[in-house]
Amino acid sequence: MNSVFLTEQDYERLHLLVQAQRSVAPALVVEGLCKELRTATLIPAEQVPVDVVTMNSQVRLREKKSGTVMDLTLVYPKNADVATRKISVLAPVGFAILGRKVGQEVECPAPRGTLQYQIEEVMYQPEAAGDFNL
Repeated sequence: MNSVFLTEQDYERLHLLVQAQRSVAPALVVEGLCKELRTATLIPAEQVPVDVVTMNSQVRLREKKSGTVMDLTLVYPKNADVATRKISVLAPVGFAILGRKVGQEVECPAPRGTLQYQIEEVMYQPEAAGDFNL
């Protein structure tokens, strides 16, 4: 199993998000993220490797079967906007890439089966840019 790395700040914010969502969303919506939180390795924001997907990171993914490339930004649900490719951490692809490194492959459920993506690049990571308060 691939390690999942989370900054301490992301972990705290995501833990609060899960608590809030449990009262309003179906269990399946938050269960994937809950699993990631339980198994994550926590690290200080200043020590997160530059190739790890953190909250508010801009990421390039390649779908393994079709080769389709997509760029997205991993955001909190209130900032999600498909039109601008801001994907919620509660979406299957969102929690699948959270805490993963460039080169890792992830799977996420889709309406017609499972999609496999490879993380090709972290084009922007707040911690690497010194943006610790996004």
